[in-house]
Amino acid sequence: MFFSLFERKIAWRYLRPNRQEGFISVIAGFSFLGITIGVATLIIVMSVMNGFREELFSKILGFNGHLRIEGISGHLRDFDELADKVRPFYGVESVTPLVEGQAMAMSKGTATGIIVRGVRKDDLKDRPIISDNIVDGSLADLEGTDAIVIGQALALRMGVRVGDPLTLVAPELNATAFGSIPRSKKYTVVGLFQSGNYEYDKGIVFLPLEAAQVFYRTGEGVTGLEIFLLSPNLVDITAPKMAKALNWRVNIRDWRQSNAAFFQAVNVERNVMFLILTLIILIAAFNIVSSLIMLVKDKTRDIAIIRTMGATKSSLMRIFFLTGASIGFAGTVAGFGLGLAFSLNIEAIRQFLQKFTGTDLFQAEIYFLSHLPAIVDPREVISVVLMAFVITFFATLYPSWRAARLDPVEALRNE
Repeated sequence: MFFSLFERKIAWRYLRPNRQEGFISVIAGFSFLGITIGVATLIIVMSVMNGFREELFSKILGFNGHLRIEGISGHLRDFDELADKVRPFYGVESVTPLVEGQAMAMSKGTATGIIVRGVRKDDLKDRPIISDNIVDGSLADLEGTDAIVIGQALALRMGVRVGDPLTLVAPELNATAFGSIPRSKKYTVVGLFQSGNYEYDKGIVFLPLEAAQVFYRTGEGVTGLEIFLLSPNLVDITAPKMAKALNWRVNIRDWRQSNAAFFQAVNVERNVMFLILTLIILIAAFNIVSSLIMLVKDKTRDIAIIRTMGATKSSLMRIFFLTGASIGFAGTVAGFGLGLAFSLNIEAIRQFLQKFTGTDLFQAEIYFLSHLPAIVDPREVISVVLMAFVITFFATLYPSWRAARLDPVEALRNE
């Protein structure tokens, strides 16, 4: 075995200092707590960042297709024929004709800017993020020229319910004999949805495709085709083939181009948080260094006696290495358990703290999500634990080396 019984007993004895070594014990305790908190915090924050990214990813791609086909000059006229051409491509799950535009929603003296999406009722039913989250009304009523489905957050903001009217004002103006006036139309709310993404719930409404064509005056055309693939990662395979087959007569954009800045910002924030929280483990490792150096200085006489009894330099180095590494190992294991338990129950903990403090700790209008997500990535957890082990083990090398270099004759003479 790498560590002998003698070395393990001495190291264990040094881990239980007496009253005269109380200050060293305090430093060692803070080292243990620092590593525990650092590892746990790193696991928790990385899990929350993973969950946050995954939730936003699923919400954004649940609303927006993986690919968007748009006309180079104007609207797509023969969109059904074009949709039939792209459906057979590898990985294509669904193709949705879409009329999209901006508008102003008005009701009961309240006005707000929104995005209007005109889709067919059957296409909207096939979109789980909407059809599975209808909290009032029904998608079956989304037909005709005056029906509209809105998010629950928008309904609360505008003070409307199912059956109430909602007026949309288009950005284009109507030219009349009395001048240009805003073009508006009144619709009846037939359904409310709550997708879990606050920004979408308060900023996007759905009209029947024909109603949106009338409102935005696209005639028989649409603004684009929204394509959902079996996996977002298939865009690099499908998009080039699709563009080549269509002879580049259309613009094809993928989800990465539409949301590049957003996902890049999330990834940068995640990496920066990892670097910052790693400093906690480094600081705790420096505490191990200082506590071991003080322990070596305090145990000078003991070291000299052990050396005169026949202990080798390598044996002394292993004793102090085992002493410091035990603190790092115990702190890492405790941090691993604490971080994992917290990450797996973070939403329940948030709910408890909200009830206990009476405050909203995760406001949907700020964080875009209605709950606090956390996804534990086993590979990241393993990398955090291994990193903590490596840092703490390296932190013990210098004090152990100093203890091994100590001259027993000089040590006893100085005593």
